[in-house]
Amino acid sequence: MSLTEQLRAATARLAEAGVPSARHDAEVLAGHVLGRPRPQVAVMALRGDDVVLPVVFDDLVDERARRVPLQHLTGTAPFRDVQLRVGPGVFVPRPETELVAGAAIAFARELPAPVVVDLCTGSGAIAVAVAREVPGARVHAVELSEHALAWAARNVEDLAPAVDLRLGDAAQAFGDLDGAVDVVVSNPPYIPPDSEPVDPEVRDHDPAVALYGLGPDGLQVPRAVVAAAARLLRPGGLVVMEHADVQQAALLRSLTASGLWLDEAGHTDLTGTPRYVSARRA
Repeated sequence: MSLTEQLRAATARLAEAGVPSARHDAEVLAGHVLGRPRPQVAVMALRGDDVVLPVVFDDLVDERARRVPLQHLTGTAPFRDVQLRVGPGVFVPRPETELVAGAAIAFARELPAPVVVDLCTGSGAIAVAVAREVPGARVHAVELSEHALAWAARNVEDLAPAVDLRLGDAAQAFGDLDGAVDVVVSNPPYIPPDSEPVDPEVRDHDPAVALYGLGPDGLQVPRAVVAAAARLLRPGGLVVMEHADVQQAALLRSLTASGLWLDEAGHTDLTGTPRYVSARRA
């Protein structure tokens, strides 16, 4: 069976299981077992190369058909310019969070030796991105889950060893940095209790502690993050925080009503969906 035929069969198996990106995932898994990038696999298939994929490929396709996240099967997830190590016990970073990181990075780049704090760091994605993309930045990150922190520690060690990574609650973290931080950035848990994710990859595999924001509107944790940011930031410092599409208006009202912030703004992602808020400390 040629590579083209093997990929066609795998794609059909994944599509039948409801995987929305069946062909893409089949090519990624083939590339994973062959040690080649997905675009090269696609070219090989177009040429009709006679390549026999190892048996482990079929095992991985079966796992993906059971809706195990693709990133758990390959052990990596792309985020901006790096490949992060991920797996069970840690939230898999999403492309939309790259915009949140980008907003923090853009602000930090305008400052000499900025101090940046990533609250609820998960895999360490945002902290690693800031440390790599902002020369001279002093980056600190905190995570509540020991399982997630273990993944973050691997990513920090591999990609940004200068990051100060700590285990703890974002609401009380970094008392030693109160009033001395230039940027606080966060992708906290924020899903409301009545909005359980539809995709099995998220619902059944991302840890609940990384998904649900608690409280009737899912904003208990995000509001605690904003309060921590108000404590940590110097005057003029920036907070950038991701949220659910239905939460932007409520968060902006809270920021404005507190009297602690200036330039409160809501931002959309590339699909036009409300995705994050930002504000500067008064």
